[in-house]
Amino acid sequence: MCSSDPGVFSFPKSAEEVRLEELETQICELAAHLAATTCRWLLLIAEFDARGGWSDWGAKSCAQWLCWRCSIGRVTAREHVRVARRLLELPLVRAAFSRGELTYCKVRAISRVAAPETEEQLVHLARHATGAQVEKLVRLYGGAISATTDSAQDIHERRSLTYQWNEDGSLSLEARLTPEDGALVLAALKAAEAEDTPAQSASAEAPANYSQLSALRADALVSLARGRLAETEPRTSDGEPCEVVVHVDIQSLAEDRVHERCEVSAGPAIAPETLRRLSCDGSIVRIIERDGRPLSVGRRKRTISAPLRRALRSRDDGCRFPGCTHRRFLHAHHIQHWARGGPTDLENLVQLCSYHHRLVHEGGFCAERAGQRGVRFRRPDGQLIADAIGPVTLRGPGVPSRNRAQGLVIDDKTCRPLSLGDRLDYGIAVEGLCDRASPPPERNCGHTDSKL
Repeated sequence: MCSSDPGVFSFPKSAEEVRLEELETQICELAAHLAATTCRWLLLIAEFDARGGWSDWGAKSCAQWLCWRCSIGRVTAREHVRVARRLLELPLVRAAFSRGELTYCKVRAISRVAAPETEEQLVHLARHATGAQVEKLVRLYGGAISATTDSAQDIHERRSLTYQWNEDGSLSLEARLTPEDGALVLAALKAAEAEDTPAQSASAEAPANYSQLSALRADALVSLARGRLAETEPRTSDGEPCEVVVHVDIQSLAEDRVHERCEVSAGPAIAPETLRRLSCDGSIVRIIERDGRPLSVGRRKRTISAPLRRALRSRDDGCRFPGCTHRRFLHAHHIQHWARGGPTDLENLVQLCSYHHRLVHEGGFCAERAGQRGVRFRRPDGQLIADAIGPVTLRGPGVPSRNRAQGLVIDDKTCRPLSLGDRLDYGIAVEGLCDRASPPPERNCGHTDSKL
């Protein structure tokens, strides 16, 4: 069943020859080994994050570095970094996690609400409950301790609506609203749904399943949007975006120090490199002056044309800096700046987000051509930043062997719930946690009903 290394599992030629009991034992045991190893991995991430190792590669955050170097999705990477930071603050959770007694699922949940006063009880509950029970308990407890005036204001400030186009051409929306606004939107959707749905007889069937109901809600949302647009006159704007006007002399524009002037209009002086970053995706107007008075104003030139910008977006489809996934608010960067003789054409342009555009100009990073259509980047120390990381060859003993070398005693019962999935009284559990919390959550003595 196993290879020469006791930490590496391998199946025989016929998996049917393995007894189910043996399969179950190995699955449960390896789950605990993975939990212990995940804990060590997250602690390494916490140390790497604290020391800012991700910034050496031009990453915007540790989560972005994980996306790039460890092939992890953005949401998952941010959650890993959050849990890693919390592990440093929760010694009891960290200890149980490192022994494989708590899975990552449970640690991720309780790390959202754990405090020094409640950590011990949360670990105790997590050891007895299943993963699904722990997540529900945390959701209920989190709601109990967050029902305050300050949290209501925070919910209002965090309201948002985001969208993204999917690969099949559909549009996905994600909104975060206050409770009262959320109820208002749902009421409007129900009203629009009722208007769009033909009158049904008593024998007519309601939506058969959730997917049909979701489709009706989507149609209702489109109806609301059409109604809103019908009330407003169509407006188009061919105007340019908000402008930042910078005054600079021609000599300062091409060099690394200010000769006469390089300053924001009615503002402070800026570095010539900052000006070159701003003017990468901007336009220039030549003004001939004498004694500070303009004598003539030339026509605007060196503007990136609309067809060229469309071609650039089509080719790059986002920020080209290795590991960056930003696809909005992008700048057209000149690999060889136009002030130093670089042409404004597709071969000399590359899309960068504002963060990496600043790094390439003021941060010491370098963008250079690589072939006819390629571009590569270098760190300030000259080291090349690879677009893709080569395959990693696993060396040494497997996970179980490494855990045993750490002195961990792990078997198929290590991460099993001690209660074996018995029912959990969430009311008593939440009340006990609230009593231990410091300061105790506010409790309303009365109830007030309000209608929108």
